Amino acid sequence: MNALRSRTIVAVLFLLLGTVTGGQAQQKPAFRVIAFYTAKHDQAHISYVHEANAWFPQIAKQHHFAYDTTSNWNNLNTAFLGQYQVVLFLDTRPEEPAQRAAFQQYMEHGGAWMGFHFAGFALTPSSYPQNWDWYHNTFLGAGTYVGNTWRPTAAVLRVQERHHPATRHLPATFTSAPNEWYKWSNDLRTNPAITVLLAIDPQSFPLGTGPKPHEIWHSGYYPVAWTNHNFRMVYVNMGHNDIDYEHGTNKELSFTFQNKLQNQFILDALLWLGSSKKTRANRR
Repeated sequence: MNALRSRTIVAVLFLLLGTVTGGQAQQKPAFRVIAFYTAKHDQAHISYVHEANAWFPQIAKQHHFAYDTTSNWNNLNTAFLGQYQVVLFLDTRPEEPAQRAAFQQYMEHGGAWMGFHFAGFALTPSSYPQNWDWYHNTFLGAGTYVGNTWRPTAAVLRVQERHHPATRHLPATFTSAPNEWYKWSNDLRTNPAITVLLAIDPQSFPLGTGPKPHEIWHSGYYPVAWTNHNFRMVYVNMGHNDIDYEHGTNKELSFTFQNKLQNQFILDALLWLGSSKKTRANRR
């Protein structure tokens, strides 16, 4: 009787262990995302970061990946990054040499990255000078910030690369959420490593309301999302909500993630990054 009871207990324990292990296997995320952010300067960027950190967990649950956040940029180190397949920069970039070196190493060894809006900003002189050539020229390819539209307005965007996984669910053109659009020093069309995914369509002009004349664009080529074939990356210029600065209320007047097609692009880009093979080259 004792032997029979012991065998029964062992069998039950193995069954329970198998059930727990199986449950854990089913719950294992397809990939892990870590989002770095600062959210201290400019209410438009702070609003966007809060919105992003509410939206991404929702789609993470729906699409079975893990989404974590940190405002501690010292976590940009080899050991910490090794836990994640995709890194997001929601609003700024790393400033310390050790942080920058760890990020460059991560990307050069097959890590994936998506950056938004101010993560690409560099202007000398400013609080974010162009003092990181690898990031702004080799990696992003855009160079320095030259100017922007004002105030945040929606634009008609045209898909520039129909065969990329990030654009596969998009029509030829679609209207974005309101945004402050950036202009760059480098012409990305001349860089063979860059594929522009989305650009402002000419039917958007005039774009912006001013009041300064240079804040209203009437012509030109303005890429707003692109990838670099030498890395697993996508940069997206969206990430600036409209805020009522004029009346001092700081009321949110627009939201980045209330645009279905734009959300689809961001989601598909992220899923592509999360499912891409971990190799240095990132060609389609």
